Amino acid sequence: MSTDQHDFYAHGSETSQGRVFTVTGQDWDSISEGLGEGAEERIVVNMGPQHPSTHGVLRLILELEGETVTEARCGIGYLHTGIEKNMEYRSWVQGVTFCTRMDYLSPFFNEATYCLGVERLLDIEDQIPEKAQVMRVLLMELNRISSHLVAIATGGMEIGALTVMTVGFRERELVLDLFETITGLRMNHAFIRPGGVAQDLPAGALDDIRAFVALMKKRLPEYADFCNANPIFRGRLEGVGELDLAGCLALGITGPPLRATGYAWDLRKTQPYSGYEDYEFDVQTWDTPDAYGRFRVRLNEMWESLRIVEQCADRLAGLDGAPVMVGDKKVAWPSQLAIGSDGMGNSLDHIRHIMGESMEALIHHFKLVTEGFRVPPGQAFVPVESPRGELAAHVVSDGGTRPFRAHFRDPSFVNLQGTSVMSEGGMVSDVIVAIASIDPVMGGVDR
Repeated sequence: MSTDQHDFYAHGSETSQGRVFTVTGQDWDSISEGLGEGAEERIVVNMGPQHPSTHGVLRLILELEGETVTEARCGIGYLHTGIEKNMEYRSWVQGVTFCTRMDYLSPFFNEATYCLGVERLLDIEDQIPEKAQVMRVLLMELNRISSHLVAIATGGMEIGALTVMTVGFRERELVLDLFETITGLRMNHAFIRPGGVAQDLPAGALDDIRAFVALMKKRLPEYADFCNANPIFRGRLEGVGELDLAGCLALGITGPPLRATGYAWDLRKTQPYSGYEDYEFDVQTWDTPDAYGRFRVRLNEMWESLRIVEQCADRLAGLDGAPVMVGDKKVAWPSQLAIGSDGMGNSLDHIRHIMGESMEALIHHFKLVTEGFRVPPGQAFVPVESPRGELAAHVVSDGGTRPFRAHFRDPSFVNLQGTSVMSEGGMVSDVIVAIASIDPVMGGVDR
């Protein structure tokens, strides 16, 4: 080959074993008939990353023998955002805006684990106001419901149960409306901040929450009617993607896949945080470690989350006007800001105070906003129970105004290790069911 024809980026290769066939059109049958006994039955197939059932950007490398999967591997990294690295170049408060975007189906859990770590480094865990803790629990449990609704909805869609998908997203919209009422945003909230939460509950929010709980108590039984005893649904999920307790423990798999084995491991009970020890709820388990068991765990967990949301609403009713941020003014920005009458910016009273009454307040406000507060040197690791399992932030400080390092233990990343164990030996069609039962969110996997 001449130099001008050579492609430096595409190297030639030679097959060292077996025969090579070039198949075009519809002539595969004629070739396979001529191979006789020596036919090589195994083929390698790429499923994704564009396949609609691989949750957007997950690539599966499957080795098949007929319709049976003999080997399954995950290819990840297609949604890498550099969030963890970017957090090293932002203040501690600004880090919340980054990490909320990782697992985009459960943003409040990302914010909570990060803020709990920062608060441990600041040694202000005991100073977080009660109302802020209750609001955090409220938002996380509402978020757990919305996340499980998506898991059930998309899982149903992938096996052809389109009604489950439509009603699942219908209910999720109601939760997102509550998020918008409380935080102003449907997702990517950055609402949970070091020291508390960004704003108090708006007027009428508790009424909306109670109305949602009442409606969900009527709607959740629909999922049971659609799925629990449906012979087609059960036949598609039972015995698919099995992974027993020993396998979960060996791979570090947590969340619904672990609890479906019958092991009641839930950090809200075993290692309580944010006051979860004060709420009444039960850890849900199942007795079949398969896709059906994981579905039932998620369905039952939504009922428990409704119980917790009700308790939160009752507590918040008695905390009207209570603070939602620590009293330390060196940490408390920007949660002390009020919203103007137009719904945007700061209230005129606050602007009048920092601009006209106190030069020290203006200087302090400027430094806190532009530079941020300093965090003592050290490191902290605080796990929380996200909808997908154990989510934790490992935050490291060198004493400055920015994280030296922030690394997240995302359950989707760890749980995807179970893909090969769940899929190998099963059918190609069951791979989709097994992956859906893990409920991975690739934004959390790649970060």
